[in-house]
Amino acid sequence: MDVRHFQWVVEGQVGTITLNRPERKNPLTFDSYAELRDLFRWLAADSTVKSVVITGAGGNFCSGGDVFEIIEPLTKMRMPELLAFTRMTGDVVKAMRACPQPVIAAIEGVCAGAGAILAMASDLRYATAASRTAFLFTRVGLAGCDMGACAILPRLIGQGRASELLFTGRAMTGEEGLAWGFHNALLEPGAVLPHAQAMAARLASGPTFAHGITKTMLHHEWSMDIDTAIEAEAQAQAICMATNDFTRAFEAFAAKTTPVFKGD
Repeated sequence: MDVRHFQWVVEGQVGTITLNRPERKNPLTFDSYAELRDLFRWLAADSTVKSVVITGAGGNFCSGGDVFEIIEPLTKMRMPELLAFTRMTGDVVKAMRACPQPVIAAIEGVCAGAGAILAMASDLRYATAASRTAFLFTRVGLAGCDMGACAILPRLIGQGRASELLFTGRAMTGEEGLAWGFHNALLEPGAVLPHAQAMAARLASGPTFAHGITKTMLHHEWSMDIDTAIEAEAQAQAICMATNDFTRAFEAFAAKTTPVFKGD
């Protein structure tokens, strides 16, 4: 897929999104929001890219919505236009959660506003001790309930911690993010993106059909009771047992070799 408002590079089976406006700490615009939505929707039907990394250029992840290219125009819109915009930004998160590829956020420096949402909506997050993640919406007079934050963030870090961040807009430190379960690991500056891409390559070489099922079930089971979830997992696992990858894994185990997964 061709993109114009950020960088999109595929190496092997790993696609890397780089938000690339470093002079402004990589803010989003109306166009980049829409293009991110379209890219993740496209990925849902793509069989060549097996995992995705999202990062920012110039030592920062993303500073959120551009003040002059998004926030100022929003102050002049009427309700139908405003609702169309908030639904479109929410569709970015829906598309990220719906695509079967694991999405890994490589976070350095500023990760704020909509940037914090992109990190939150990813499946794995790696950062540095100096990374700062802030859900800034109340700072501009808006509610913390933006793009699924009130649903997803409490599930990652707990209700009380999420409430504090969403009410105050203060930055979560890298150490807090690690201790609270938002970050999967903290790396040294400059090591975050290589680590994220190595993990993406590792996942891409695994049973990618099964990874997609895992991601789907992690998402959908939030709203299930336990009995429904157990039945849903029984059906999902039976589907995976019918794949060639499952047979390959058994045959490799029996032969004492390493399985080569093909995602089928």
